Amino acid sequence: MMSPSLMKMWVSLASMGFMFLSIIMIYLSRFKLSGVLKFLTALIAYILMFVSGIIIVLVVFSGPTSE
Repeated sequence: MMSPSLMKMWVSLASMGFMFLSIIMIYLSRFKLSGVLKFLTALIAYILMFVSGIIIVLVVFSGPTSE
């Protein structure tokens, strides 16, 4: 079983991955795609960006772990 510190590290790493993925998807939706696909990728990208922001805020404000 993972320690709370290690779990927070993996959660924050996943959040940073969501941010990176959303940046790539926003780039694709603005410059490479068109039509409905453009809208869908932008929508998914902004949802991922919003979720990753909430996760990072929760990780930061949950405070340090005891280990």
